[in-house]
Amino acid sequence: MNATPGRADAFPPQPSPQGGEGVREPASRSAVLTSPAGGGGREGDAPRIGIAGAGLAGRLLAWRLLRAGYVVELFDAHARADRSSAGPTAAAMLSPTAELAAADAGIHALGVASLSIWPQWLAELHAQTGREVYFRREGTLVVAHAADRGALDHYTALLRAHLPAGGEDASMQALGGKQISALEPLLAARFTQGLYLPQEGQLANDQLYAALAAALDAGLAACGGAWHEGAAIDVVEPAALVDTHGRRHGFDLAVDCRGIGARNGVPGLHGVRGEVLTVFAPGVSLRRPVRLIHPRYAIYVAPRPGGQFVVGATELDSEDAGPPTLRSTLELGSALYSLHPEFGEARVLRLAAALRPALPDHHPVAGLDAGGVWRINGLFRHGYLIAPALVRQVEQGIAEALGAPGPQTELRHAA
Repeated sequence: MNATPGRADAFPPQPSPQGGEGVREPASRSAVLTSPAGGGGREGDAPRIGIAGAGLAGRLLAWRLLRAGYVVELFDAHARADRSSAGPTAAAMLSPTAELAAADAGIHALGVASLSIWPQWLAELHAQTGREVYFRREGTLVVAHAADRGALDHYTALLRAHLPAGGEDASMQALGGKQISALEPLLAARFTQGLYLPQEGQLANDQLYAALAAALDAGLAACGGAWHEGAAIDVVEPAALVDTHGRRHGFDLAVDCRGIGARNGVPGLHGVRGEVLTVFAPGVSLRRPVRLIHPRYAIYVAPRPGGQFVVGATELDSEDAGPPTLRSTLELGSALYSLHPEFGEARVLRLAAALRPALPDHHPVAGLDAGGVWRINGLFRHGYLIAPALVRQVEQGIAEALGAPGPQTELRHAA
């Protein structure tokens, strides 16, 4: 994946949490944005924030802002239970090291930062809603068949070349057959060489979406906010959202989290098609995600609770959001079967495709654009890996712009 020049004029590159240029944000946040339509409410009320887009970034940001005491309204073109967008159509692997084969140090730094945020946020969600979200941090296993040893060597070299200085010993370990068998007994005697990336993790995105929906329902009801389903937003202004019927909804501040729906506001934004297969194989046991390296592709198999596995690999620069193709389905299925024959009896539960929002350089944007609009977009294939770091960055920027709500508001809306 070759990076191309990004839109530095609209989102000037800024250092990522641990160096690099993984995310663009504004150089300053000096203005307090107010709605010309009077959307800010009465003096002393909590600031009102409108969020366009209820995907992963939009839901996380809305939840964080509600917990901070803001009044939030969330708008989305789809129903909350819709599964056709990028967030529900993902394996939700948290793999900052594995992704270095196709990403840079900036994305890696955002991923490492997000890995430290996820446990805290999931604990807060559980305390607020009583819902458990499957989260494991037992690393990633990378393997290849003997005939594909060259592809594994190339992949290993890419990781080593892109890892931050001094990080190799902690981030990756070369394995022999016995070590692979010790980590994943299912794969005993099937692979003789591989890599272990011990710092990585995964979560169940369906459980996360359900927990966020419950938390948002409670928070929105408490503050007088709303979740507008089937309400597509056409234009995002600094302090207003304009829907496709021309209605203008005024706020103290508006945020654009529409993903691929923000093409009219984010130059260069385009869709990258991803396809995933979900199977039920109760007789198969894996403790951690496994990546199978092949000269033409690299598939991942991510275990889920209840004997389910999410399998993916395909990535096409295409805005076709139609059903998965026969070719990609055969590739996913045959690669899964080659990992272990027991997958041959797996039941197919879901076969889905979605468009991931991406920019030409495959870096995200998070912050104010040149027109004064707050945006989170361009997460590409790294949504769950980097979303918490981006959301926290924007949450902090909004607090600087609007000021934190007063103690009375915080107590009134506390979870």
